[in-house]
Amino acid sequence: MKEEMGLVWVVAMALMLQSCHVWSGSSNLYPVVLVPGSGGNQLEGRLTEAYRPSSLVCRRWDHGRWFRLWFDPSVIVGPLTKCFAERMTLYYDPALDDYRNAPGVETRVPYFGSTQSLLYLDPHLKHITAYMAPLVESLEELGYIDGHNLFGAPYDFRYGLAAEGHPSRVGTQFLNNLKQLVENASSSNGGNPVIIVSHSLGGLFVLHLLNRTTPSWRNKFIKHFIALSAPWGGTVQEMLTFASGYTLGVPLVEPLLVRGEQRSSESNLWLLPSPKLFGRKPLVIAQNRSYSAFDMPEFLEDIGFKEGVYPYKARILPLMDRLIMPEVPVTCIIGSGIKTPETLFYGREGFDKQPDIIYGDGDGTVNMVSLLALESLWSNVTRQPFKVTKIPQVSHTSVLNDDLALREIVREITDINSRVLRSFV
Repeated sequence: MKEEMGLVWVVAMALMLQSCHVWSGSSNLYPVVLVPGSGGNQLEGRLTEAYRPSSLVCRRWDHGRWFRLWFDPSVIVGPLTKCFAERMTLYYDPALDDYRNAPGVETRVPYFGSTQSLLYLDPHLKHITAYMAPLVESLEELGYIDGHNLFGAPYDFRYGLAAEGHPSRVGTQFLNNLKQLVENASSSNGGNPVIIVSHSLGGLFVLHLLNRTTPSWRNKFIKHFIALSAPWGGTVQEMLTFASGYTLGVPLVEPLLVRGEQRSSESNLWLLPSPKLFGRKPLVIAQNRSYSAFDMPEFLEDIGFKEGVYPYKARILPLMDRLIMPEVPVTCIIGSGIKTPETLFYGREGFDKQPDIIYGDGDGTVNMVSLLALESLWSNVTRQPFKVTKIPQVSHTSVLNDDLALREIVREITDINSRVLRSFV
């Protein structure tokens, strides 16, 4: 009889809560913050009087007004590709020990806190520049609403973070902004902790945010961290980018026109293969020597980018080992079975030509050893809730729009939300 009365009490309480709208609509959902990957949000620029273009073509631009710097479809036009590249280029300042924009170029990230700049890289070209739009639409079907319990954390993806003792003004400011966004998302949703969903490079930023906060902060504000296609240990593809340039799949773009700009990106240095994970296996084989992840300083110098050696050794290399357990639940959702660059071969023509490639397993961009890095590092630690979900034949970016991948992401978020009711009953 007592057991029956106890069950009746539980059911009655659940019905009462439901009548108070605690379980109705979107109020029973943990808030979600989306953190994009490199190139995964819009970036705006403005030119000042200090801007000195390299050509008359680049001079034809209105000074003082904000314009979409990324993604700009004019990048596919040869002469304008160079203009785009010089405006996107970063410079390492030895005196500051930090990165800065090109002289005369100001940048800003629009719509922080909203998913608006994550949906499409160019809202006028939705069909070809869709990014997180399919994922956001799937979350909206669950009851998520932008600005209410669904938030976006865009950032200037050219910048990265730096090892302890080195400044990283832009990247550190983003972590501060992301931390504040998480706190606000929780506060505006009844104090419920937040589910952070990241893609690619965004996962590295999120993990470092969690590692730079206290256990009490994480326990209060973080419900779960879902990392999609995270390159925990970098990629061989990044070595191709530094050596020969990479068009990111944008048609008609000459790789060498964007190579200098790509080399200047602080975050691209961060995505070079980690020695700890890739070991001494040759990743690039050139005419005179081969390069493993342990040979990165020599590789950078031999490709003609010696100015990147010091920032890599001092700022980036120590950062690569900081894959510390955050002691909050972590789920990695990754693609597999897509041929991914594993070894690059350069002939007598050197690094100005695209290499011959041997492929291995991965998601087409990130190698499997990097995708599974946390599994190999954390698998035997009981205090770190962790799992990996592999989705066959899903690529690095299609994890955001493939039907099977979206169902898996939605299933994970639905399961996290459903634990509220299960734990109550």
